[in-house]
Amino acid sequence: MIELIKTDSNNLGFINLVKQLDAYLKTTDGNEHDFYHQFNNIDVLNHVIIARYNNKTVGCGAFKEFDKDSVEIKRMYTLPEKRGKGVASKILFELELWSKNLGYKNCFLETGKRQVEAVQFYKKNNYKRIPNYGQYIDMENSLCFKKELNK
Repeated sequence: MIELIKTDSNNLGFINLVKQLDAYLKTTDGNEHDFYHQFNNIDVLNHVIIARYNNKTVGCGAFKEFDKDSVEIKRMYTLPEKRGKGVASKILFELELWSKNLGYKNCFLETGKRQVEAVQFYKKNNYKRIPNYGQYIDMENSLCFKKELNK
């Protein structure tokens, strides 16, 4: 059974998964990796969910404040051998619930066109495509999404 744990960016399981995520993104982002990487520091993440299975961290996700009404979903990752089993959906649901309980109304996120599985995952979880925001406005590879939490 999957166990979900609220934690922060100091969690070693989270840190290890983020290293694997960064290695994956380095290959898919190519020349743009350094640009994206600068916005993915985990030391600013105080709201982290990890998923554990048989005492092993198998998935993670986090959020940080985007504005007074919204959070930005960050650092979503599931080990390849655990994909397709609902782990990421459970993590995302818990992140949404946690942010909603803190009074936030919306979740924003950015992913890349080359992360085809991620794009499908967010659409499946009712995230709607929006114009690119902030640092992603002029990034051709970026796709931005939003979900209203009260719907």
